[in-house]
Amino acid sequence: MKKSLLVAGVVVALTIAWSIGRAQGQQDQQKVIFASAEQAKFGAMNNGVSTAAIWGDATTGAHGTFTKFAPGHDSGMHTHTNDVWIVIVKGAYLYKDEAGEKRVGAGDFLRVPGGHKHWSGGDKKEGAVFYEESSGKFDLVPAK
Repeated sequence: MKKSLLVAGVVVALTIAWSIGRAQGQQDQQKVIFASAEQAKFGAMNNGVSTAAIWGDATTGAHGTFTKFAPGHDSGMHTHTNDVWIVIVKGAYLYKDEAGEKRVGAGDFLRVPGGHKHWSGGDKKEGAVFYEESSGKFDLVPAK
C-alpha cells in the first residue's frame, strides 16, 4: 500500500512539474527577445566552441544560441539528430559534405537537416560567430 502511494505521489509531482514547465514555455513564446552577439556572455563547451543561450535550452530541447568557433576549429565529420538552422554573424563557418565545400560568411544562412553527415569548422584567421536554432536538443554525433 505504501509503495503504491509513493508511486502515485511521484506521478502527481511529475505531472505538476511538466504542467508548470509547459506553461512557462508557452509564456516564453509570447515574449519579444533581443540579443546582441557583441554583448553575449559566452561559456566554453569544448575545444574551441563556446555558446551563449538566447532562448530555450540546447541540452533539453528547442533553442536559439549564439555559437562561437575559435579560429581553425574542426568539428570533424558528424551528424545532428535534429535540423539545425544557422545564420553567420561574424567570420566564416566552413562546411563540407558529399556535395562539396561551402564558405558560409557573415549574413549567410545554412540549414543542415537532422541526420545529414557533414564537417564544419571555423575560418583559420577569424573563426566564426553564428546564430543557431533548432526545434530539438543539440547533439553532435561523430560519423563513422
